[in-house]
Amino acid sequence: MEKDVRPRTTYHTTIINEDGVSGHTFAQGKNRVDLQIRNTNDDTNGTNPEQLLGMALATCLNATFEAIEKRDGYEHQTKVRVDVDQAHDTHGLQFFVDVYVYIPESEVDRKTAQAWFDLAESRCPVSKLVRGSDNVTFTLVDAWDDGASTVL
Repeated sequence: MEKDVRPRTTYHTTIINEDGVSGHTFAQGKNRVDLQIRNTNDDTNGTNPEQLLGMALATCLNATFEAIEKRDGYEHQTKVRVDVDQAHDTHGLQFFVDVYVYIPESEVDRKTAQAWFDLAESRCPVSKLVRGSDNVTFTLVDAWDDGASTVL
């Protein structure tokens, strides 16, 4: 979408990376964040694009669930796990992203959990960016074990 026809912006940030995968990336402005960036093969302190993508999606999606739970009068209990895998592609590398969402049965019934899941996936701004990709899956799970969980 062309910048001049976008809706009015409610938040803006500028992220700068001048070093590539070994150095730092930072957000300009009042809430400046400066992160050490490292190649996935480098075991020194720092993060990488795979982790940042996973964190952005997990945080945004779970914040969306939190708003839905609050709207419906529930305490926030939903958990989101994002697995990001990197693999070779015909033109370099590609990511595979698997999102797992756990909503405790003690909180809501499965029909409500599925409705929340569908709503959150359609409302989360980061989800909107990635959900059309064949390399991204979203799954509502019935158990939380910090590993691949059982599908509802």
